[in-house]
Amino acid sequence: MIALQASVIARAVEGALVGDDVLVSGSVQTDSRLVEPGDVFVAMPGEVTDGHRFVGTAVAAGAALVVCEHPIDEAVPHVVVDSGLAALQALAAHVVAAVREHCTVVGITGSNGKTTTKNMLQAILERHGETVSPVKSFNNEVGAPMTMLRATSSTRFLVLELGASREGDIASLVRLAMPDVSVVLKVGLAHAGEFGGVERTQRAKHEIVRDLPETAVAVLNRDDDRVAWMADRTAARVRWFGLDAGADVAPDTVWASDVASSIDGTSATIHRGDATWPMTLRILGEHHVMNALAALSVADELGVAIPDAIAALESMVRAERWRMELLRPETGVVVINDSYNASPDSMAAALRTLAHVSRTSGARSVAVIGAMTELGESQVEEHDRVGRLVVRLGIDRLVVVGEGAKPVHDAAEHESSFGQETTYVETQEQALALLRATLEPGDVVLVKSSLSAGLKDLGDAIGGVA
Repeated sequence: MIALQASVIARAVEGALVGDDVLVSGSVQTDSRLVEPGDVFVAMPGEVTDGHRFVGTAVAAGAALVVCEHPIDEAVPHVVVDSGLAALQALAAHVVAAVREHCTVVGITGSNGKTTTKNMLQAILERHGETVSPVKSFNNEVGAPMTMLRATSSTRFLVLELGASREGDIASLVRLAMPDVSVVLKVGLAHAGEFGGVERTQRAKHEIVRDLPETAVAVLNRDDDRVAWMADRTAARVRWFGLDAGADVAPDTVWASDVASSIDGTSATIHRGDATWPMTLRILGEHHVMNALAALSVADELGVAIPDAIAALESMVRAERWRMELLRPETGVVVINDSYNASPDSMAAALRTLAHVSRTSGARSVAVIGAMTELGESQVEEHDRVGRLVVRLGIDRLVVVGEGAKPVHDAAEHESSFGQETTYVETQEQALALLRATLEPGDVVLVKSSLSAGLKDLGDAIGGVA
C-alpha cells in the first residue's frame, strides 16, 4: 500500500483515530496470521469467526494500526469505524484514487476464464511496469479491495477480477476503482443458481461496463450474444475479440483462426486488421484461446505490441494451479488436473479437450468427474448433460465421484453405447484406489470438479504431486 498517515486513513474510512498519528506503509491484512511489522490489520466479523478476537495476535505480530468496529484494549493506534468491511472498501477506493495518475486499472469479469485471463495479463504487463493482480481468485467484496490496496506509488497496472454472487456486487466494486478498461469474457451458467437464472447473470456481469465513462474502453467477446448485448449499454468505446471474424470486423478487433490443440499445448493464428501472428501456448485447451484474445486486446489497447504480448503468453507454463494443469507422473499416465472450478461451460470445454488430445495421440481417455456447484434448480439437469456429453465425445472411461455428481454416472450408464465403462464411487479414497488399480501408461486422465468437491487432491495424487 502507499504510505499514509493514520489520520488520513481515519478520514478516508470515516472513522475516529485513537492514539498516535503514525505513518503506515505496510500491507493491509484481514487475517491476523498474515500480519507483518508495519501492517494495517482490519478486524471484521466473518461467517466463521470475528476478526476482533485476533487483534492481540495482529498487534503481537507488529501491526502498526488496527481498524476495528469498537475500541480495543491494546497499545496500538486504532481507527474505530461502524463497519470493518465498509472501511476496507473505502480505504481501497482512496488508494486507487491516489495512484490513478500513473496507474491504469483493468477490470475482468465473466462466468469462466477470469483467473486465467488475469494471469495472462500479469504475464504480459509485468514486462512493461509494476503490475498488481489478485492472489488466486480474490474477486469479491473483500478480495477485490485487498488487491486494490496492494497498489503502490510505482504501480503502473492494476488488474482486478470482479466476481459476483448477486446483482449489484460488481457495480459496488466498479464504484471503488472505476476501470479504464473493462473486459467481459462470457456469460454462462456458472453461479446461475445464486443469481436465479442466466438472464440475471447477464445483468450482473454487465455492471462492469454499464457505468463506464466515455473515456473508458469495454473489451467484449463478440462470439457470445449475451456479452455482445452489452455494447449498446455502455458509454465506453467498445473493442471486440473472438474466433468469428465476421464480415464487419472492426480494424482493432483481435481474433483467432486455425485453433488447434494437442497434449503439448494450444496453437492459433492471431489477427488484427491486416496483420497476423502465430501463437503457441503451453496451456492446454482450445477454450484458453479466447482468454488469450481478451488479454491481447487489453495489451494492444495499453500500447503493448502484440508480438511482445504473444511472447509473454507463450512463456506461461500453466494457467494456474489446478486449472488445466498438466501433470506427467512416473507411472506414465498424463493427468489434466482442472479441479479448481467447474461450470457447465468449463466442464464441456475440458471434456472436449480430453477427447481431442486423446484421439490425436491415440491414448485412452479417462474422465474423473466431481460435482459442479451453485447451479440451483438446474443442478441435476446440467450434470445429466455432462454424462451424455461424455458418451457423445467417445471418452473411454468415466469415474464419477460423490453424491452431487451421481447424475453424470446415471446419464452415461443409460446410454447403451457406454456400457460398463462408467463407475460411481462415493469417496476420493475409493476413486484413488480404483484409478491406481486400472490406469495404464499412456492414459490421459482429466480430473474436473468444483473446488468444494475436493478433487484437486485426487488429481495431485494420481499426478504424482506430493
